Amino acid sequence: MKSAWMRFFGGYKGLLFILVMAVGLALHLYIQRIVDQLRDEAREHVLFYAQMYAMAAETDSPADLSFLFDQVISKTSFPLILTGPDTVAVSYKGIVLPGPDTSAVARHRLARMIEKMDREIDPVPVRYRNILLGYLYYGDSRLIDQLRLLPYVQVGLIGLLVLVGLLGSAHIKKSEERYIWVGMAKETAHQLGTPISSLMGWVEMMRANPLPAKDMTAEMEKDLLRLRQVTQRFSQIGSRPDLKKTALRLVLEEVARYIGRRIPQVGKKVSLSEKYAEVPMADLNPELFQWAVENIMKNALDAMDKEDGKLEIRLSGAAGRKIRIEIADNGRGMDERTRKRAFKPGYTTKKRGWGLGLSLARRIIEDYHGGRLLIQETHPGTGTVMRIELKGN
Repeated sequence: MKSAWMRFFGGYKGLLFILVMAVGLALHLYIQRIVDQLRDEAREHVLFYAQMYAMAAETDSPADLSFLFDQVISKTSFPLILTGPDTVAVSYKGIVLPGPDTSAVARHRLARMIEKMDREIDPVPVRYRNILLGYLYYGDSRLIDQLRLLPYVQVGLIGLLVLVGLLGSAHIKKSEERYIWVGMAKETAHQLGTPISSLMGWVEMMRANPLPAKDMTAEMEKDLLRLRQVTQRFSQIGSRPDLKKTALRLVLEEVARYIGRRIPQVGKKVSLSEKYAEVPMADLNPELFQWAVENIMKNALDAMDKEDGKLEIRLSGAAGRKIRIEIADNGRGMDERTRKRAFKPGYTTKKRGWGLGLSLARRIIEDYHGGRLLIQETHPGTGTVMRIELKGN
């Protein structure tokens, strides 16, 4: 369901674009509401001025009109033009004209502004005893103009921040990919190195003894099979592997045998135990899945810091035909910081290593097999339980 929604919106970039547009729309609607309120207040001022102008006209006193203009109208923050009944400007405020207001250029400018104000806001007629004295044209204040630009500025800033974040994320992703490829190359060399070194040893023995013993050829065959397995694993990374119904117990038993042969090489005393319950078959690529489990168990071996190390692999079923595989150890465990970063490519607590084991295992289990890999339980000094969850058939 989650992936379907992501595809519908075009991925994270599409969701970010929709988020920026939604924020822009919300800001626009909010600012428009404030602009409408300010315009209502401005209209109330203009209506008041129109009433006062009509009353002052009744007295026919220039002093009253001058007082009204200086004390009331001049204190407003929006442009205002008073015209006669013929819509020719009589007086104005809040407007800068190119030259004297009696010049042709200034009068033309005032006429153009009257047309513009008339298109945007209905003028207020000034009447006295049903006699039309003129019109009051007014426009938006500088504050309103600035408010109307605010959503575009904010959306632009948000878009810029999102762009910087995406560029930074792309740079980090490319850096991680470069690190992964370098680590994969080193891991390849490491995986191939052991059987190749063993084969070279057998070749030296064959030179010393032209007629090799049966045991020698059997061991060489094991090394060759291991080489073929390694090449098959790496050849499937980066492409969608073929899955087939597989008995998990057989795969896990093969991993346990491999890890059991490896335990003496790590120089630690570790007991390996296995517990298998009857579970449904699962769609697996045996080579890749086995590699993932190997990496988890190798990590567990590396974490052993006790004289009597214990490593256990458990297979069990759960509700809904789910399958659980748990790999438990009594090693040094993880603190909260290590737990949060355990699956990050390149992160390792070992002196030697490339930090690809768990990240590669998670990719194989989750991306290729549709399962889940998690740290079920861990405590510093006590040990760790890793869990793999799969869906059975």
